[in-house]
Amino acid sequence: MNRLSTPILALLAIVHSTNLAGAQEAFGGSADPKITLPGLNQYAPAAAATADAAIGRTVQMEAALTEAGEPLKYGLTWRIFHPIPGPDGKLPLLASAEGGSAQFEFEPGDYFIHVAFGRAGVTKKLTVPRDGPMEKQRMVLEAGGLVLNAVSGIDARIPAAQLRFNIYKADEGIDGEQQLVVEDVKSDTIVRLNAGTYHIVSEYGAVNAVIRSDIRVEAGKLTEAVIQHRAAQLTLKLVAEPGGEAIADTAWSILTSGGDVVSESVGAFPTIVLAEGEYTAIARNKTKVYQRDFTVVAGQNSDVEVLLN
Repeated sequence: MNRLSTPILALLAIVHSTNLAGAQEAFGGSADPKITLPGLNQYAPAAAATADAAIGRTVQMEAALTEAGEPLKYGLTWRIFHPIPGPDGKLPLLASAEGGSAQFEFEPGDYFIHVAFGRAGVTKKLTVPRDGPMEKQRMVLEAGGLVLNAVSGIDARIPAAQLRFNIYKADEGIDGEQQLVVEDVKSDTIVRLNAGTYHIVSEYGAVNAVIRSDIRVEAGKLTEAVIQHRAAQLTLKLVAEPGGEAIADTAWSILTSGGDVVSESVGAFPTIVLAEGEYTAIARNKTKVYQRDFTVVAGQNSDVEVLLN
């Protein structure tokens, strides 16, 4: 496999693209389906409602990631639609199949074929003649895969349970907002997407450690992106002396250097993730209030102790 390395947005993301030609095992698989569609005459065009309606034409279909790619053997979802909208304004779904290459039996007429590979998909109009040759239908998805991970600081791997990724289209919509493609993506998960540039929002923890990065997915390749967070995980403790036991029933507020509250919690030693910067920890226990200024350094997880005195 050929591996390419590309820096994205001044080290906000490190991307590796692996050529997937002949390596679809990276996407998982299932058996190839073969399905016959009886009774399609109820959707047949008026011109085919007589003798032609009894003529069945077998059509084979296959899909590939790229124009020159091998047919995909699994992971596909095929859907066949009638071209005339129904009473609800939607195209009637005639049949579907999952797996790899598929075989359908049609009556003469017009149809729409849609094939999906994860979040990637393509649609094609199919005209089935009454006689004459019927070519195999080849659909080119122009799609690839994306795997997301993140580190804190230089190379401290962030646990998957503390990470959340949202994937948006890079281009803004007509309302000026970016369209959400996939939300709440976990790390080390392969997301199948059409080729193109996507806007990734990576959230580390639940406070303010958020990184945004644009990443390009190439057709026929698996892109592995590692997002670099400038943040760290901290454990808050109210103690009588340095290294002492944390005091229970303590209410906590974390303020930025500008005085904005970014986190509030209650507990002897709550754990939070904060973006790199200057903060103030305020601890309230019974009727007394204690505080301490502290600095968050990317990748340096630590305890923040607030002394009673």
